[in-house]
Amino acid sequence: MTDTIFALSSGQAPSAIGIIRVSGPQSGTALTLLCGKIQQARRATVSLFSDPETGDALDRGLVLWFPGPGTATGEDLAEFHCHGGRAVTAVILAALGKIEGLRLAAPGEFTRRAYENGRIDLSEAEGLSDLLFAETESQRRAAMAMAEGHFSRKVAGWQERLLALSAMTEAALDFSDEDDVPDAGIEARIGQGVEVLLSELRGELERPSAETLRDGIRVVLAGPPNAGKSTLLNALVGRDAAIVSDIAGTTRDRIEVPAAINGIPYLFTDTAGLREDSGDAIEAVGIARAEEAVRAADIVLWLGDPGASPRSDAVKISAKSDELGWTGPAGADLALSAQSGEGMDALVGLISERASRLIPGEGSYALHARQRKEMMVMLAQLEAALNTSDLLMFAEHLRLARGAVDALTGRAGTEDMLDALFGKFCIGK
Repeated sequence: MTDTIFALSSGQAPSAIGIIRVSGPQSGTALTLLCGKIQQARRATVSLFSDPETGDALDRGLVLWFPGPGTATGEDLAEFHCHGGRAVTAVILAALGKIEGLRLAAPGEFTRRAYENGRIDLSEAEGLSDLLFAETESQRRAAMAMAEGHFSRKVAGWQERLLALSAMTEAALDFSDEDDVPDAGIEARIGQGVEVLLSELRGELERPSAETLRDGIRVVLAGPPNAGKSTLLNALVGRDAAIVSDIAGTTRDRIEVPAAINGIPYLFTDTAGLREDSGDAIEAVGIARAEEAVRAADIVLWLGDPGASPRSDAVKISAKSDELGWTGPAGADLALSAQSGEGMDALVGLISERASRLIPGEGSYALHARQRKEMMVMLAQLEAALNTSDLLMFAEHLRLARGAVDALTGRAGTEDMLDALFGKFCIGK
């Protein structure tokens, strides 16, 4: 029999209200022992909570009863809404722990049961995980779209069509040796169906990366020594994160500073000044790391000679427009002064414009590396199917593509992968 689990699901006390959730076959028993009876389903009822052994009053609050399988976890589920003080929640948790067959839930166990009982699929669980860790508005929106099943419904549509294409392929194989083939155009229709799926998959793979959204868009400030990189970094993040000095080579290593601007997460990186004549071994290492950061960046802010920009897509900045005798170099995209603030709004607007192409739009979602990997497998199998003239091999490629869909939904997931995902959740989730 499945264990019955319980946990505080409303966050750590003290708080105005504590919500203690119980899920599993003994949930009704727990409700009866603490409240005297099972209340009307799906209706909040005021009840006195009592210790099942001593009968002592523990608290008075609301109780809700949700009979399975139509619940969040797919099991019988009860919730005790008590006062949120530490002593109150602790004594109710202790009372539940005295009931035979009940145990404290492990991290993420409620959500894992929802997954195992078919209430959510793996992609929705990943979206819920992202939602729990969301720190910016763009992260919240993307996570909500994934948790609400927008991607899952798309995958379900692919699965349905793959099954139909596989059935049509089997029919074509069954009648391939017969004179009275039921539909002479069936193979052409199968091929057309695969091509449509391929087109959709390629479009879907162009979606933003969930990892980029989670870790922040990588904005690297690069240029020669004393170009104003550290001053600009401090102005962008709103604090003195990097040391500013007139001494060349002050920044020896990468300085990474996370920040959120207009609801978008960024990871700003200040780098060592790029030059070829460094005789300092430590500075040379810093320059090599700076070059590596520039290659890996989503957005590069180049504060040097526009003609020497290391990337064609870099934002070329003339950064000291407040200095006496300053003249803007030809080819610069933007002139600004981090000291006076001149041009900073324009720079933030330009960064935001580029960043908006790397994050999901309103109501859309980002793809995890795991999802992208399985979609690439599916894509490869469908392309291989189109490239074979052997109908039997065609059917096999479709079968392998269906396996990739199963991996997307979690039906072919491994225990280690599931443990890693749900282990990140808090105990009451």
